Amino acid sequence: MSSSTVSVSATTPTQHSFQRKIDDIKPSKTDINFVVMDYLVSEGYPRAAEKFAKEANIRLPLEGESIQSRVEIRRAIHAGDIDSAITKINDLNPQILDTDSALHFALLRLQLIELIRACTSSATADITPALNFASSQLAPRAATNPDFLKDLELTMSLLIFLPETGTLHKELTDLLEPSLRRNVASKVNEAILTSMGARGEARMRSLVRLRQWAETKARAVGKDIPPSLPLGLQDVDERPVNGNGETGDVMVQ
Repeated sequence: MSSSTVSVSATTPTQHSFQRKIDDIKPSKTDINFVVMDYLVSEGYPRAAEKFAKEANIRLPLEGESIQSRVEIRRAIHAGDIDSAITKINDLNPQILDTDSALHFALLRLQLIELIRACTSSATADITPALNFASSQLAPRAATNPDFLKDLELTMSLLIFLPETGTLHKELTDLLEPSLRRNVASKVNEAILTSMGARGEARMRSLVRLRQWAETKARAVGKDIPPSLPLGLQDVDERPVNGNGETGDVMVQ
């Protein structure tokens, strides 16, 4: 019986030429440090920013002075303590809400939602506080802006449907989601930074959007790029926030 030798070759995946081009690009450590620090300061992570500044031997930007105030405001909004958040914003700079009626209305609407939650949470519900607040604070603003009026009418619908949470339409359940608080908190953070003469948005977010736009354009014209180009990033806004107002797993390497 003759024996034959069978050679088994392990096939190594061939790297796409586009990926090789990416690997050949070596961004400077200074540029990377700048983008990371900009993100930590802009998004409001004081402990991580201080730690990174020490490890990278760089100074905190001037915007770093407002981090703690912005963290306290974000924490209050995330917790549904909107009255406290508005007070802190006005203490920091009263012009922010005076000159941004849409942002002020968004905060007041969040405050109304919290009042409605409280009003409808018991069998002996008293909706008077919510009605009074809506009449005095939101109705005058809604009377001059159709978008505000639409948002107010939708929010007031919660007074009727909230006890029957199982039958709420999506547009109503969206008002009760934590994502609405996070969205408003993000807008407040941007407004504070802009009022200080700083960029309202972290450069990292702008770069991510630019990269996604470039990929879409490249695929539209048939460029030879890999079928999948994952960013490898997680949205920190979706992570739980700890007692310091920072995400629990922010790490800087």
